Amino acid sequence: MNLITIDFETFYEKSSFSLSKMTTEEYVRSDRFEVIGVAIKVNGGETEWASGTHKQIADYLKTFPWKESMMLAHNCMFDGFIMSEKFGITAKAYADTMCMGRGIHGVESSASLAALTERYKLGVKGDEVIAASGKNRVDFTEEELNRYGDYCVNDVELTYKLFNAMVKNGFPKGEMKLIDLTLRMFIEPKLDLDLTLLEQHYDTVRAAKAKLLIEAGITSREELMSNQKFAELLKLLGVVPPMKTSLKTGKEALALAKNDEEFKILSEHPDVRVQALVAARLGAKSTLEETRTERFIGISKRGLMPVPIKYYAAHTGRWGGSDSLNLQNLPSRGDNAGKLKKAIIAPEGYMIIDADSSQIEARVLAWLAGQNDLVEAFERHEDVYKIMASAIYGKSADEITKEERFVGKTTILGCGYGMGAQKFKAQLKTFDVEVTEDEARHIITIYRETYPYITALWREAQIALEAMAKGMTTSLGKNGVLNLAPEERGIRLPSGLLMRYDQLVSVKEDGKTQYQYKTRYGWNKIYGGKVIENVCQALARCIIGEQMIRIAKRYRVVLTVHDAVACIVPETEVEEAQAYIEDCMRWTPEWADGLPVNCESGFGKSYGDC
Repeated sequence: MNLITIDFETFYEKSSFSLSKMTTEEYVRSDRFEVIGVAIKVNGGETEWASGTHKQIADYLKTFPWKESMMLAHNCMFDGFIMSEKFGITAKAYADTMCMGRGIHGVESSASLAALTERYKLGVKGDEVIAASGKNRVDFTEEELNRYGDYCVNDVELTYKLFNAMVKNGFPKGEMKLIDLTLRMFIEPKLDLDLTLLEQHYDTVRAAKAKLLIEAGITSREELMSNQKFAELLKLLGVVPPMKTSLKTGKEALALAKNDEEFKILSEHPDVRVQALVAARLGAKSTLEETRTERFIGISKRGLMPVPIKYYAAHTGRWGGSDSLNLQNLPSRGDNAGKLKKAIIAPEGYMIIDADSSQIEARVLAWLAGQNDLVEAFERHEDVYKIMASAIYGKSADEITKEERFVGKTTILGCGYGMGAQKFKAQLKTFDVEVTEDEARHIITIYRETYPYITALWREAQIALEAMAKGMTTSLGKNGVLNLAPEERGIRLPSGLLMRYDQLVSVKEDGKTQYQYKTRYGWNKIYGGKVIENVCQALARCIIGEQMIRIAKRYRVVLTVHDAVACIVPETEVEEAQAYIEDCMRWTPEWADGLPVNCESGFGKSYGDC
């Protein structure tokens, strides 16, 4: 297979028409979009620069053997989408040095072309693009266009060198396949959107927000959108605005975000005016549903829906949202549950199958810890939630109510990483389940006594932290699954990639030894239970990734969300495809021998129907 490295230079205007102001989809599909030129390198040959009219560029691009080639770019989501959307050209496979950089060096360091080429000492990225703002192709002088071409050629050369350096550095082949699958979701879109349903939902969301404002007695939306003005409104009602220490600046800041614990507590304030104000704040400040629905509407009017998923977005290697369209957190509860999902539809003649790995983190945790009774319960398809509830409430599994089973479920899924009573109480509260702090503490105690090998794994992880901080190695979990890399302050995963704890050090706090590692936002505390949470999520991601590769051998993967994989399949073979996909999702890699995984799947014309 050929390797063709490519880089487009396109018209942009810094203040209004650029990727910093627009999504990739919106930018490329805009009437203002124009290719200024393109640089291409085939294998190790000389890099060429071409500029001309759209037709001239199209004719030039079609001279290359794309169907027998891997397309390589730095941010291939951008260059690959230009190729498919503007020139109708797709490649046999896609590769991206930005994705590879995130996988090798982690999400806490920059994966820009400039940063990576400096890291590998490959050369210097130019800045000629700065002078091109606001210029269409016809606005360039011949000399300016030549300089721009040299800049673009240099980027291609750096990308090619970087790719080879990272492959030589041992970038795993399996991860290359996952990069290709991830990019293909965006570059070669297959899903459509139901415009009528979206417009109806948009009107409903706006009306609900307006009602919230009226009920809260708010006369100006600005009062809600401004942190300072909202704080003043709280003070007028005799409430001291909650504060927090900013991770970015280290200074005191208002804690008025929807995830701030003290702000959440205000929703239960005895003064109903405060309750109404907080409800209005959550409805009006967090306009995610409204803006996301607007984005969906815009996309539906321009074409099929490219799925923007970021490869290696999280510390644990999981995928994440990208391009201002986070499909990882579409509402699944509340008034807006499933509305946007139902607007995502399969192409004509196809159905969507969505397969979700069942309790994969809890299963990985039990298996890694050697908690064999729990592993065997999963393997026998027993109701482990009822078993847990039975221990909590001291009665047989047959007597467990639906509500008690839910507590058992929350315990199994939430208490495996050392969660404390206060946090567990708050977690149950989010599901409208009320327990006292003493009751929460009792439940946690029962969990830890029932599954002692899991709590032992937390202690083992704490010892591993101490060893890594000192540059030493030790064991963690099952033999051969995880390997400590103390010299790199990280844990080597079965994928071959490293989960990093950069600059891991120990510090003394209140006479106790604590551990922390460096992130782009400052120092992050880490402890044994949190390490195990990271590890279990990372291992789950490794498994899902390998399962996804197997599925893609027969069916087009169009989306992955957490532990689920969505595909499109011909309507005529839905049952056969569902059986195949479920079989893939129940398969475990060789390194995970003895881990009982399972899945649930559904199908429908829309993603929401699955």
